Amino acid sequence: MLQPSEIAWTDPECPVARAADLVGDKWTLLIIRDSLDGKRRFSEFERSLGVAKNILSDRLRLLVDRGVLTRIPNDRGTRSEYELTSAGRDLFTLILSLRQWGERNAFNAGEAHSALVDPATGEPVPQLRPLRENGAELTPEQTLLVKVGESLP
Repeated sequence: MLQPSEIAWTDPECPVARAADLVGDKWTLLIIRDSLDGKRRFSEFERSLGVAKNILSDRLRLLVDRGVLTRIPNDRGTRSEYELTSAGRDLFTLILSLRQWGERNAFNAGEAHSALVDPATGEPVPQLRPLRENGAELTPEQTLLVKVGESLP
């Protein structure tokens, strides 16, 4: 479980709001994406993202403070590298979901884009879909939000 430092939660009882408070920034999500792709060094993130050093440094510090990344000395002991924690690796599904949403909604038909594939088969990673226990797809209309202090209708 994450051990976030003092955070003024947008909506303290909402898991979506808390997750957005922790990792909802564009640069933060792209750092997590790059970490999942194997990047570990400041220079690798900087080269991949083209982000200003001060912004990158701030986001890396926040991700370490929030328990998404851990900072470890490199082999030579000169500079640190960044490694995903278990909470950080747990964001794979979120990043995959964003990727798949982007593939469906942020590109014109036939427009080239990167692809995430299963290296064993070369096939694209299957689309994420919430399923009921019987395997049927679960749609937003088939769910119900129960807020703190409320009971089922």
